[in-house]
Amino acid sequence: MNNKKVRAVMNKLEEEYEEIHPKIYAFFYSKTGNRMTAEDLCHDTFYESCKNIVSYNGHSTLSTWVFSIAINLLKKYYRKNKYQQSLMQKLATLPEIEVHSLEELAEINEDTKILLHHISKLDDASREIILLRIYGELSFAEIGVLVGKSENYTRVTFHRLKLKIQKLMEVTL
Repeated sequence: MNNKKVRAVMNKLEEEYEEIHPKIYAFFYSKTGNRMTAEDLCHDTFYESCKNIVSYNGHSTLSTWVFSIAINLLKKYYRKNKYQQSLMQKLATLPEIEVHSLEELAEINEDTKILLHHISKLDDASREIILLRIYGELSFAEIGVLVGKSENYTRVTFHRLKLKIQKLMEVTL
């Protein structure tokens, strides 16, 4: 990639940073349950993106490429820390939610715990699709690129998983 193209891609990354950053952060936070770790991994993702900008070939969107770096950094983080991923461990650090009564808070927390419990029971590939769609706010095409499947596969899988979780939530509630 010549210098002109590198500068153009770098400019595009700078322009899209404000849109991509919150999605990357939410993805890391949903996976680690720790704000500081999510911030560190987010920083590392954009550092690696800038450092390796010459390897961006344009076969996918820039945000998909950045997310692939994020996923690889997360895997590296898990290996390095021998981290056993469990969504249930993250419940203690749920984001603050505006509530008007203790009953409402208890209901929200219980619903969230049940939802996260059902998501945690999914296989890794299914959980990845759900989290990339919900927290990463990625399109089905972008998720397909990241998980190595077609856009249609990710769309149908997400829909089926959503229905499955809704049924489980109805039974639990």
